[in-house]
Amino acid sequence: MAKVEKKAVKRISDASAKAPESKNPKNYVASVGKAFAVLKSFTSEAFELTLSEVAARADLDRGTAFRLIQTLIELGYLQAVPQSRRFRLGVACLDLGYTVLSHGSLRNIVEPLLRDLVPEAGDAASLGMLDGGDVIYLARVSAGLDRYKMDRRPGARIPAYSAALGHAMLAHLQRDEQIRRLESRPRVKLSERTLTDLDALLARLDQVKKKGYAVSDGENAYGLRTLATPILDAQGSVIAGLSLTVDAMRMDMPTFRDQALPKLMRLTGKVQELAIKSGLVG
Repeated sequence: MAKVEKKAVKRISDASAKAPESKNPKNYVASVGKAFAVLKSFTSEAFELTLSEVAARADLDRGTAFRLIQTLIELGYLQAVPQSRRFRLGVACLDLGYTVLSHGSLRNIVEPLLRDLVPEAGDAASLGMLDGGDVIYLARVSAGLDRYKMDRRPGARIPAYSAALGHAMLAHLQRDEQIRRLESRPRVKLSERTLTDLDALLARLDQVKKKGYAVSDGENAYGLRTLATPILDAQGSVIAGLSLTVDAMRMDMPTFRDQALPKLMRLTGKVQELAIKSGLVG
């Protein structure tokens, strides 16, 4: 990348890092933000937390954290763990998540179509969308990849920088938005092939946009090969993405691309057409 573009990238990156400070205080309800900070303290790795842990993770004093926890318990979004001083997410969170994933979304259209690709063209097929610097899975059909023990259930997240599905969607964003999302989380190598350098990732995204699809060969996980395509609305803006994954022992990358990519591209076109007709996208 030229020096001028590198400087521009740095300026955009620096600006994006300061973006959270630009909230309009007239429109931002601080108490709501704190309540969501409490909920976001819980992760798949830290699914039960004490009051002190919640306060630290949410950057709140213990008194505020206590009151918010008690309010969220009353509303069903948190629950106390019996015979302990810990808390966990409540079933109300599950209700919200299910509503997002199932009602009025692409999932209803795409999930049955994914079954046409598995296991004929690949071992797993997925629908995902971007959420900040992550890909969040909306639907997944899998057969034969159990030995990899990967969590790709609806609602699961992976870093967008490390996955073909993430690259397929990031490629259709404006450059400053690409950088903002890539810089929003630490980039670590998940395998020796994972790209983490910003310039290299931006160059990859340019290639992906030109080709119309993304490829990952062991970059996200050893032994897996993935093809991914973006789902675009009528104006050409990305709304989601599709991916198809195969066990590397089943076929090499050129064979997988030659056999599976045409099927994935046809499915993507069909999904876009159905989504536009159904009014889910503009």
